[in-house]
Amino acid sequence: MARIAGVNLPTSKRVEIALTYIHGIGPAGAKDICEKNKIVFERRINDLSDAEVLAIRETIDRDFQVEGDLRREVSMNIKRLMDLGNYRGLRHRRGLPVRGQRTHTNARTRKGPARAIAGKKK
Repeated sequence: MARIAGVNLPTSKRVEIALTYIHGIGPAGAKDICEKNKIVFERRINDLSDAEVLAIRETIDRDFQVEGDLRREVSMNIKRLMDLGNYRGLRHRRGLPVRGQRTHTNARTRKGPARAIAGKKK
């Protein structure tokens, strides 16, 4: 089992797919990593040699911000918006959609389950 950036990659998956299990690496980034290290996309993680895994690990460390560092930066950016008190920060603080979505209906993912309002029978 290959362990890259603190993540155990699934051994039976293709390299291109397995790299997307790392937070901060999407399909385009995974393809870019494979091209830089001259790894064929169809190869599986368990077919890689230790040298190839090391090369992938070094490429990720050098060119990408992943996992804990990325999560920390995103949370610090959200905290900064909240401290500034601008519109996006207020929406984050109230737990409402940030990017202009409607809230009259929908938005249940951000708002949580619907709560009954007392005395609203009609």
